[in-house]
Amino acid sequence: MSVSAAYVTFADPDGMDDEKETALAAWAEAGIAGRVVRWDDPGVDWAGFDAVVVRSPWDYIDRREEFLGWARRVERVTRLLNPAAVLERNTDKTYMRDLDAPFIPTHWVGPGETPDLPVLDEYVVKPAVSAGARDTIRTGDRAKAEAHAARLAAEGRTAMVQPYLDMVEAEGETSLVYFGGRFSHAVRRSAMLAAGSAAERQNGRGELRDPAADQVALAERVLGELPDLLYARVDMVRLADGTPVLIELELTEPYLFLRYAPGAAERLARALADAI
Repeated sequence: MSVSAAYVTFADPDGMDDEKETALAAWAEAGIAGRVVRWDDPGVDWAGFDAVVVRSPWDYIDRREEFLGWARRVERVTRLLNPAAVLERNTDKTYMRDLDAPFIPTHWVGPGETPDLPVLDEYVVKPAVSAGARDTIRTGDRAKAEAHAARLAAEGRTAMVQPYLDMVEAEGETSLVYFGGRFSHAVRRSAMLAAGSAAERQNGRGELRDPAADQVALAERVLGELPDLLYARVDMVRLADGTPVLIELELTEPYLFLRYAPGAAERLARALADAI
């Protein structure tokens, strides 16, 4: 029996999502008829799909409530992957406070609060709801860091203040990708705040690598707290003492590096077929 799935993206005039064709070809080989659709296209009959796969709705950041409302509506008429409750939690980085796993030391400044930041060599200040380093600054000036955190808090947003970790430029960030709860591949990514083109920073260009045992243990510890997911990307870095810590848990619209690892797209397709 033929099944169909929506590959959900956004109006992408710059062609930022270069994984569409790779994914759809693998879906077709697995017997899944895929169609690329915009999440905000009012003409789409979502009930006509056996599954709706959220892949690259990278404009949701300015329309988060609209996006989450869309996800809840879609979930009422078909299978949404990943589920709406996961998307809602994952699009606000305050979820990290609830995880039973180590992450980069973070000072939180909530709406209306006055920042009183610790003394650090260098700061990274960003909103808890953000993507692609938007509204994120890196500075060695404590006053500038406090001012940025105060501005975010005054706008009703939660600010995250973290130390900038020099090792991300030497070792990079490591991303472990899972499909259907099973490890698929890992990549070393360039740091988001390091030099590079906008496209490289958006998709986090990297190189394939074999993760260390402690990195796999951390990823699976984090994912063990969650429901079954079609896809997950666990981003981590090492602290100065070598301990791996979570940077972010990407469950909404991560770049999956499908073209980097042989068989990755096929593993995603098999996980999708199993989910349907």
